[in-house]
Amino acid sequence: MSCEDKYKTLLQQLRRLGPAAVAFSGGVDSTLLLRAAIEALGTEKVLAITADSPFFPRWEQQDSQSLARQLGARQILIQCDLLALPEVARNDAMRCYHCKKALFGLCLKVADEHGFSLMLDGTNRDDDHDYRPGHQAALELGVRSPLAEAGLTKNDIRNLSRQRDLPTWDRPAFACLASRIPYGTAIDREQLAQIEQCETALRTLGFNGVRARHHGQTVRIEITPGLFPKILDDATRRAVIAGAKTAGFTYVSLDLEGYRTGSLNEALKPPDA
Repeated sequence: MSCEDKYKTLLQQLRRLGPAAVAFSGGVDSTLLLRAAIEALGTEKVLAITADSPFFPRWEQQDSQSLARQLGARQILIQCDLLALPEVARNDAMRCYHCKKALFGLCLKVADEHGFSLMLDGTNRDDDHDYRPGHQAALELGVRSPLAEAGLTKNDIRNLSRQRDLPTWDRPAFACLASRIPYGTAIDREQLAQIEQCETALRTLGFNGVRARHHGQTVRIEITPGLFPKILDDATRRAVIAGAKTAGFTYVSLDLEGYRTGSLNEALKPPDA
Protein backbone atom coordinates (compact mmCIF):
# COMPACT_ATOMS: atom_id res chain seq x y z
CA MET A 1 0.00 0.00 0.00
CA SER A 2 1.36 3.44 -0.94
CA CYS A 3 1.86 6.11 1.70
CA GLU A 4 -0.96 8.14 0.11
CA ASP A 5 -3.32 5.18 0.46
CA LYS A 6 -2.27 4.83 4.08
CA TYR A 7 -2.94 8.55 4.56
CA LYS A 8 -6.46 8.12 3.18
CA THR A 9 -6.94 5.26 5.66
CA LEU A 10 -5.69 7.57 8.41
CA LEU A 11 -8.21 10.28 7.51
CA GLN A 12 -11.05 7.75 7.41
CA GLN A 13 -10.02 6.40 10.80
CA LEU A 14 -9.83 9.88 12.33
CA ARG A 15 -13.33 10.70 11.07
CA ARG A 16 -14.63 7.50 12.68
CA LEU A 17 -12.95 8.32 15.98
CA GLY A 18 -14.38 11.83 16.08
CA PRO A 19 -13.26 14.85 18.18
CA ALA A 20 -9.86 14.27 19.75
CA ALA A 21 -6.96 15.81 21.62
CA VAL A 22 -3.50 15.27 20.13
CA ALA A 23 -0.35 14.89 22.23
CA PHE A 24 1.69 17.44 20.29
CA SER A 25 5.46 17.84 20.61
CA GLY A 26 6.08 19.50 17.26
CA GLY A 27 8.08 16.53 16.01
CA VAL A 28 7.73 14.79 12.65
CA ASP A 29 5.04 12.34 13.74
CA SER A 30 2.80 14.50 15.93
CA THR A 31 2.87 17.34 13.40
CA LEU A 32 1.56 15.14 10.60
CA LEU A 33 -1.02 13.64 12.97
CA LEU A 34 -2.25 17.08 14.04
CA ARG A 35 -2.42 18.24 10.42
CA ALA A 36 -4.39 15.10 9.43
CA ALA A 37 -6.75 15.44 12.41
CA ILE A 38 -7.56 19.03 11.43
CA GLU A 39 -8.07 17.96 7.81
CA ALA A 40 -10.39 15.14 8.85
CA LEU A 41 -12.32 16.86 11.65
CA GLY A 42 -11.83 20.63 11.43
CA THR A 43 -10.09 22.90 13.92
CA GLU A 44 -13.01 23.04 16.38
CA LYS A 45 -12.91 19.28 16.91
CA VAL A 46 -9.17 19.02 17.53
CA LEU A 47 -7.09 20.18 20.52
CA ALA A 48 -3.28 20.10 20.61
CA ILE A 49 -1.84 19.49 24.10
CA THR A 50 1.86 20.15 24.72
CA ALA A 51 3.72 19.36 27.95
CA ASP A 52 5.95 21.98 29.57
CA SER A 53 8.59 20.18 31.65
CA PRO A 54 12.36 20.20 32.30
CA PHE A 55 12.34 16.90 30.42
CA PHE A 56 11.81 18.82 27.17
CA PRO A 57 14.06 21.62 25.82
CA ARG A 58 12.70 25.12 25.43
CA TRP A 59 13.34 25.17 21.69
CA GLU A 60 10.99 22.20 21.24
CA GLN A 61 8.13 23.98 23.00
CA GLN A 62 8.73 27.16 21.00
CA ASP A 63 8.72 25.17 17.76
CA SER A 64 5.48 23.45 18.74
CA GLN A 65 3.80 26.81 19.32
CA SER A 66 4.97 28.11 15.95
CA LEU A 67 3.74 24.95 14.19
CA ALA A 68 0.38 25.01 15.96
CA ARG A 69 -0.16 28.57 14.74
CA GLN A 70 0.88 27.60 11.23
CA LEU A 71 -1.64 24.72 11.22
CA GLY A 72 -4.38 26.86 12.76
CA ALA A 73 -4.64 24.49 15.71
CA ARG A 74 -5.85 25.26 19.20
CA GLN A 75 -3.01 24.48 21.59
CA ILE A 76 -2.78 24.19 25.37
CA LEU A 77 0.51 24.08 27.28
CA ILE A 78 0.37 22.10 30.51
CA GLN A 79 2.88 22.15 33.35
CA CYS A 80 4.08 18.69 34.33
CA ASP A 81 6.58 18.25 37.16
CA LEU A 82 7.71 14.74 36.34
CA LEU A 83 10.68 14.90 38.72
CA ALA A 84 8.23 15.10 41.63
CA LEU A 85 7.39 11.44 40.94
CA PRO A 86 9.90 9.11 42.70
CA GLU A 87 9.23 6.32 40.19
CA VAL A 88 10.34 8.66 37.40
CA ALA A 89 13.25 10.36 39.17
CA ARG A 90 14.88 7.08 40.21
CA ASN A 91 15.27 6.26 36.48
CA ASP A 92 15.02 2.50 36.34
CA ALA A 93 14.27 0.56 33.15
CA MET A 94 10.55 1.35 33.55
CA ARG A 95 11.03 5.13 33.81
CA CYS A 96 9.39 5.77 30.46
CA TYR A 97 6.35 3.75 31.53
CA HIS A 98 5.85 5.77 34.71
CA CYS A 99 6.58 9.04 32.92
CA LYS A 100 4.08 8.42 30.11
CA LYS A 101 1.49 7.13 32.58
CA ALA A 102 1.67 10.43 34.48
CA LEU A 103 1.99 12.60 31.37
CA PHE A 104 -0.89 11.05 29.46
CA GLY A 105 -2.98 10.91 32.61
CA LEU A 106 -2.60 14.67 32.98
CA CYS A 107 -3.24 15.24 29.26
CA LEU A 108 -6.44 13.19 29.45
CA LYS A 109 -7.60 15.19 32.46
CA VAL A 110 -6.99 18.51 30.67
CA ALA A 111 -8.59 17.20 27.47
CA ASP A 112 -11.69 16.13 29.39
CA GLU A 113 -11.94 19.59 30.97
CA HIS A 114 -12.11 21.00 27.43
CA GLY A 115 -14.70 18.51 26.23
CA PHE A 116 -12.46 15.90 24.62
CA SER A 117 -12.65 12.29 25.78
CA LEU A 118 -10.20 10.82 23.25
CA MET A 119 -6.41 11.22 23.24
CA LEU A 120 -4.16 10.51 20.24
CA ASP A 121 -0.38 10.15 20.08
CA GLY A 122 2.15 10.05 17.23
CA THR A 123 3.45 6.50 17.63
CA ASN A 124 4.23 5.06 14.18
CA ARG A 125 4.63 1.51 12.89
CA ASP A 126 8.44 1.56 13.19
CA ASP A 127 8.26 2.26 16.92
CA ASP A 128 7.47 -1.41 17.50
CA HIS A 129 11.16 -2.20 16.88
CA ASP A 130 12.56 -0.43 19.97
CA TYR A 131 12.13 -0.81 23.73
CA ARG A 132 9.21 1.52 24.49
CA PRO A 133 7.50 0.79 27.81
CA GLY A 134 5.86 4.22 27.54
CA HIS A 135 3.68 2.89 24.74
CA GLN A 136 2.30 0.26 27.10
CA ALA A 137 1.27 3.03 29.50
CA ALA A 138 -0.49 4.83 26.67
CA LEU A 139 -2.38 1.66 25.72
CA GLU A 140 -3.47 1.12 29.31
CA LEU A 141 -4.94 4.63 29.40
CA GLY A 142 -6.80 4.17 26.14
CA VAL A 143 -4.60 6.50 24.08
CA ARG A 144 -4.91 5.72 20.37
CA SER A 145 -2.04 5.74 17.84
CA PRO A 146 -3.70 6.38 14.45
CA LEU A 147 -0.42 6.62 12.51
CA ALA A 148 0.63 3.13 13.59
CA GLU A 149 -2.90 1.80 13.14
CA ALA A 150 -2.91 3.06 9.54
CA GLY A 151 0.43 1.29 8.93
CA LEU A 152 2.45 4.49 8.50
CA THR A 153 6.21 4.10 8.91
CA LYS A 154 8.65 6.90 9.67
CA ASN A 155 9.64 7.08 6.02
CA ASP A 156 5.97 7.30 4.99
CA ILE A 157 5.43 10.13 7.45
CA ARG A 158 8.44 12.06 6.17
CA ASN A 159 7.30 11.67 2.56
CA LEU A 160 3.75 12.75 3.36
CA SER A 161 5.02 15.70 5.39
CA ARG A 162 7.26 16.87 2.56
CA GLN A 163 4.44 16.61 0.04
CA ARG A 164 2.28 18.76 2.34
CA ASP A 165 5.00 21.37 2.87
CA LEU A 166 5.33 20.65 6.57
CA PRO A 167 8.67 22.05 7.81
CA THR A 168 9.16 19.03 10.04
CA TRP A 169 9.54 16.55 7.19
CA ASP A 170 13.32 16.27 7.58
CA ARG A 171 13.55 17.06 11.30
CA PRO A 172 15.77 14.59 13.19
CA ALA A 173 14.09 12.23 15.63
CA PHE A 174 13.96 13.55 19.18
CA ALA A 175 13.36 11.99 22.58
CA CYS A 176 13.06 13.57 26.02
CA LEU A 177 16.22 14.76 27.77
CA ALA A 178 15.89 12.03 30.42
CA SER A 179 16.72 9.50 27.70
CA ARG A 180 20.31 10.81 27.79
CA ILE A 181 20.85 9.56 31.36
CA PRO A 182 21.78 5.87 31.96
CA TYR A 183 19.23 3.69 33.72
CA GLY A 184 19.97 3.47 37.44
CA THR A 185 21.27 7.05 37.66
CA ALA A 186 18.75 9.22 39.48
CA ILE A 187 17.59 12.24 37.45
CA ASP A 188 17.70 15.82 38.70
CA ARG A 189 17.11 19.24 37.17
CA GLU A 190 20.81 20.07 37.01
CA GLN A 191 21.55 17.07 34.78
CA LEU A 192 18.66 17.92 32.45
CA ALA A 193 19.83 21.54 32.24
CA GLN A 194 23.39 20.39 31.44
CA ILE A 195 22.15 18.15 28.64
CA GLU A 196 19.93 20.88 27.19
CA GLN A 197 22.73 23.46 27.29
CA CYS A 198 25.25 21.09 25.70
CA GLU A 199 22.89 19.97 22.93
CA THR A 200 21.87 23.57 22.24
CA ALA A 201 25.55 24.47 21.79
CA LEU A 202 25.97 21.55 19.40
CA ARG A 203 22.86 22.55 17.43
CA THR A 204 24.26 26.07 17.14
CA LEU A 205 27.38 24.55 15.57
CA GLY A 206 25.21 22.78 12.98
CA PHE A 207 24.89 19.33 14.58
CA ASN A 208 21.19 18.51 14.40
CA GLY A 209 19.92 15.20 15.70
CA VAL A 210 22.78 15.11 18.19
CA ARG A 211 22.67 13.32 21.56
CA ALA A 212 24.63 14.42 24.63
CA ARG A 213 24.59 11.32 26.84
CA HIS A 214 25.21 12.18 30.49
CA HIS A 215 27.77 9.97 32.29
CA GLY A 216 28.53 12.00 35.39
CA GLN A 217 31.49 14.25 34.67
CA THR A 218 31.67 12.93 31.10
CA VAL A 219 29.41 13.73 28.17
CA ARG A 220 29.30 11.12 25.38
CA ILE A 221 28.37 12.83 22.13
CA GLU A 222 26.53 10.85 19.48
CA ILE A 223 26.35 12.20 15.92
CA THR A 224 26.08 10.41 12.57
CA PRO A 225 29.51 9.08 11.49
CA GLY A 226 29.35 11.20 8.33
CA LEU A 227 29.77 14.26 10.55
CA PHE A 228 32.94 13.01 12.25
CA PRO A 229 35.25 15.03 9.96
CA LYS A 230 33.26 18.18 10.77
CA ILE A 231 33.33 17.75 14.55
CA LEU A 232 37.05 16.86 14.46
CA ASP A 233 37.96 20.01 12.57
CA ASP A 234 40.22 21.76 15.08
CA ALA A 235 38.18 24.96 15.45
CA THR A 236 34.90 23.06 15.68
CA ARG A 237 36.36 20.53 18.11
CA ARG A 238 37.47 23.33 20.41
CA ALA A 239 34.05 24.97 20.21
CA VAL A 240 32.35 21.66 21.10
CA ILE A 241 34.67 21.19 24.08
CA ALA A 242 34.02 24.75 25.24
CA GLY A 243 30.26 24.30 24.94
CA ALA A 244 30.30 21.03 26.89
CA LYS A 245 32.51 22.43 29.64
CA THR A 246 30.37 25.55 29.92
CA ALA A 247 27.44 23.19 30.46
CA GLY A 248 29.31 21.68 33.42
CA PHE A 249 31.02 18.60 32.01
CA THR A 250 34.67 17.88 32.81
CA TYR A 251 35.38 15.38 30.04
CA VAL A 252 34.09 15.35 26.45
CA SER A 253 33.97 12.15 24.40
CA LEU A 254 32.78 11.22 20.91
CA ASP A 255 30.98 7.89 20.51
CA LEU A 256 32.70 6.12 17.59
CA GLU A 257 29.58 4.05 16.86
CA GLY A 258 27.75 7.27 16.08
CA TYR A 259 24.15 8.20 16.76
CA ARG A 260 21.59 5.44 17.10
CA THR A 261 18.13 5.56 18.62
CA GLY A 262 17.92 4.42 22.23
CA SER A 263 21.60 3.60 22.67
CA LEU A 264 21.18 3.50 26.45
CA ASN A 265 18.78 0.59 25.96
CA GLU A 266 21.80 -1.44 24.85
CA ALA A 267 22.76 -1.83 28.50
CA LEU A 268 19.48 -3.72 29.05
CA LYS A 269 20.33 -6.39 26.48
CA PRO A 270 22.71 -9.36 26.84
CA PRO A 271 26.00 -8.88 24.92
CA ASP A 272 25.00 -11.37 22.18
CA ALA A 273 21.55 -9.81 21.59
